[in-house]
Amino acid sequence: MSTKQQVLLGVGGILLITVILAGIFGSEGRNDVFQPADEFALIPWVPLKVGPLDMSLHKGVLYVVLASALTCGVMVYIANRMQARPNRVQTAVELAYTFTTDQIIGANLHDRKLARKWFPFIATLFFFILFSNLIGYIPLPTNSAEPFHIGGLAIPSFAIYAATANLSVPLVLTLMVVVGYHVEGVRAKGFFAYLRGWVPSGITGVAAVPIFFIEVISQLVRIISLSVRLFANILAGHLLILFMAGGLVVILGIAAIGAITLPVAIVFFMFEVVLIAGLQAFIFATLTAIYLGEATSVEGH
Repeated sequence: MSTKQQVLLGVGGILLITVILAGIFGSEGRNDVFQPADEFALIPWVPLKVGPLDMSLHKGVLYVVLASALTCGVMVYIANRMQARPNRVQTAVELAYTFTTDQIIGANLHDRKLARKWFPFIATLFFFILFSNLIGYIPLPTNSAEPFHIGGLAIPSFAIYAATANLSVPLVLTLMVVVGYHVEGVRAKGFFAYLRGWVPSGITGVAAVPIFFIEVISQLVRIISLSVRLFANILAGHLLILFMAGGLVVILGIAAIGAITLPVAIVFFMFEVVLIAGLQAFIFATLTAIYLGEATSVEGH
């Protein structure tokens, strides 16, 4: 029997055992409480409303503050402790800096003046999203809905969460990017010349009208795609980890299935941390540089 056949046989056996366990014991457990989506509910710790605005402090605010503090703190710390013979942390930051300047900004913004101008913003975006995604895989005591008690004190249980798993954060970052590259495009070309650049050269008259409106729709779709891509990937990753680590056990009421799902959860966890967290930060920053380059290019397309 070949190695491929052995792997397929093993996977098939695991699935068969899972189905049998679900059929025999699944009806014994009921899921009247556990809902995976509830893990992402933002329960106010300090309720605060200013008119129609909800300014309450909750775990979403905490994760944004942590990501912001790491983004600023790490760079300031390294800048104040630069060495001729760099340590591991300095080396890692220098590699990340080189990667940002060469692969994200340099590869997409060919105007050196424009690249220098927008480097702080794009680099900050990259590191903020990266740190936000990575922090999201560190269990912190933020689940106030399910506290545990020590000495009469109610302490929030440990949970995973990411600021970028809340649509409002990627949406705000996206709006900053969209407004920024439109303003830069208008500065570079002038208002009407910038809008004319949305229609390919050679198309005039009546034919230009539908093309222009298609481009308007394309610009609006960018807001959705850029924000939802980041939000959906991080949210889906957290839900998979949560579901496979224990949610499936609770839902089916089968404790034995945890022996199967927990290793799968660990695999998902490593995959998310190693690849998805960095990849989504890279994609967001790269698209920002591409949109800036496109908005300021001479041809416009």
